[in-house]
Amino acid sequence: MSLPAGDHIRYGGDYNPEQWPAAVWDDDYAAFDLAHVTTLTVGVFAWAHTEPAEGVYDFSRLDAIVERAHAQGRDVVLATPSGAMPPWLARAYPDACRVDLEGRRHVYGQRHNHCPSSPDFRRLSVAMADRLAERYGDHPAVVAWHVGNEYGGACYCDLCAAGFREWLRARYGTLERLNGAWNTLFWSHVFGDWDEVVPPSMLSEHWRGPNHTAFQGITLDYRRYMSDRLREGYSDEKAAIRERSALPVTTNLMGFFQPLDYHRWADDLDFVSWDNYPPLPDDPLRTAARMAATHAAMRGLKGGQPFWVMEQTPSTTASRDVNPVKRPGVLGLWTWQSVAHGADATLYFQMRQSKGACEKYHGALIDHSGRTDTRVFREAAELGAGLARTGDALLGARTPARVALLLDWDSWWAVEMTDGYNRHVSYLQTLLQHHRALWSLNAEVDVVPVTADLAPYDVVVAPLLHLLKGDVVERLTAHVERGGSLVTTFYGGRVDEDDNAYCGVPPLDPLLGTRVEETDSGVPGAANPVTLELDGVATTHDATLVFELLVPDEGTEVVGTYGADFYAGRAAVTRARRGAGSAWHVATGLDDAGLARVLRHVLTGHGLVGPHADDVGVEVARRVAPDGTTSTFVLHHGDAPVTVTAQVAGEDLLTGRVVRVGDDLTLAPAEVLVLRG
Repeated sequence: MSLPAGDHIRYGGDYNPEQWPAAVWDDDYAAFDLAHVTTLTVGVFAWAHTEPAEGVYDFSRLDAIVERAHAQGRDVVLATPSGAMPPWLARAYPDACRVDLEGRRHVYGQRHNHCPSSPDFRRLSVAMADRLAERYGDHPAVVAWHVGNEYGGACYCDLCAAGFREWLRARYGTLERLNGAWNTLFWSHVFGDWDEVVPPSMLSEHWRGPNHTAFQGITLDYRRYMSDRLREGYSDEKAAIRERSALPVTTNLMGFFQPLDYHRWADDLDFVSWDNYPPLPDDPLRTAARMAATHAAMRGLKGGQPFWVMEQTPSTTASRDVNPVKRPGVLGLWTWQSVAHGADATLYFQMRQSKGACEKYHGALIDHSGRTDTRVFREAAELGAGLARTGDALLGARTPARVALLLDWDSWWAVEMTDGYNRHVSYLQTLLQHHRALWSLNAEVDVVPVTADLAPYDVVVAPLLHLLKGDVVERLTAHVERGGSLVTTFYGGRVDEDDNAYCGVPPLDPLLGTRVEETDSGVPGAANPVTLELDGVATTHDATLVFELLVPDEGTEVVGTYGADFYAGRAAVTRARRGAGSAWHVATGLDDAGLARVLRHVLTGHGLVGPHADDVGVEVARRVAPDGTTSTFVLHHGDAPVTVTAQVAGEDLLTGRVVRVGDDLTLAPAEVLVLRG
């Protein structure tokens, strides 16, 4: 199963006309015409009015919504409503409500509020999916299915505890293997019966919150289990739909969302979709780099297949303490960036602002005034027209990356709940720092799981690859020996898949050609200077938080050395040549400039530094269509006009302008070119 069929980059978003009288619908559709809206997502939170009481279904409003969209020539992504259960369900079946980390059973409220182990919730949500598929599975307006909404959270109830024990039986088979994996001889934790195992909560292994646990192995497995448990609910609804409809099925992911291992979900998604709400901007380039990284991670879930942006805001969010609007031009810039990195659809939450509740001030295509002459609407309409001009030229096109950045949820979980090193280390921020250095060089990067095929890549970057599983060491070794480069960091390869430390020689050390003798930590802001010697030039950079003291093997090249403390002069960055390639060990938290220097040296050796790498704020990305035609995107993230010498060429699909290599190319702030050919 692949992406929904179509002949254009889809544009539109979440639409909830049930909140409005029919007269407002007329105004909505007139605005949709002006904005070039083609696709509407409906029914996301419709359970209370499609099943007002158990077993009592009323699809009259949803019928009217779908029929109106069809009559107006719009396509529909039809959602199942299980992202928020109705009050009657919680009242009838209290076990459908979650128990939190502190052991409290919740009452009805909010959304994302169900227990994934509740048989009643599962039965009723699957029945609803079945009824929807029966009614709309062959409707000509419906192009895809959207199950639930932004899955997340965890439950620690008795039902989930019983399910956890079943999951553990399947994983380990015997209590002997379980006790070995969890190292339960420590603190008298040896389990003699499966029923003695309880979820790791504030009542058991946690004492300072979700990332502080007495037994990392127990918590790591519970996170794996809960990710699987939530996925089972999605999969059961999908199975009910698939009985009656052949259309592709997805759910909206949330990018770098720690609680769920999206790699464990990937096979169950017919196509990937995600909601692009970057954190509050501190620096436009850092924000742009983070979004590029997240697009690459979502694209990497299914081997480079294009994805959908299922939600973004046209102007502002409503979920933070401070909610600034997008500045002029930023909506178009960020939207085109998503297309540049693989999006075949770019949709909004929401089409019209709700008049009440917590998202009444969340941005929308149509605000409370209903006007179409606002700045936000004008920019959205201009963007819709630009997307329409590209037709089908970009659909299905892929990114030809030769650099892989490894993302591993198990390592993410393990690093951030490990005691004894430095709790100020953030897995995600370290990953993003590495991506930012690559992005600033306009290198084409895939963000992929550690299980990915490494054959297409010349360079593999693996920050904080703390936990080793499967045959990852063998595949990294083969990658290097055949001529590739590997760059890895501190904490790399310290524990096995159960989060137990390796005794003896850790499996990654022979490839890196180093041994970690000690690991020093520093408080935030405390730095040790590291001097890098690359290409005959010495530069000095700050390093912070973690300082591994390396003992290099004979023949391992020392590229960087510490400049202070009792280990001044010792190795901080090394390079080991293996076969035709090299393995780099960056044993400390180098600052941005230092890390960028190392990665630029590595990329240069493979000819992978991209065009306009020295033009700050000018992003270049490519997509290659199935017929081999290349579209090159040039995006200017700076806040002032810039003139550069063009290093790319083609005809701009948006304006018809022809750009040749060597031309003086002047780019306005937020300007975008889509160069074909």
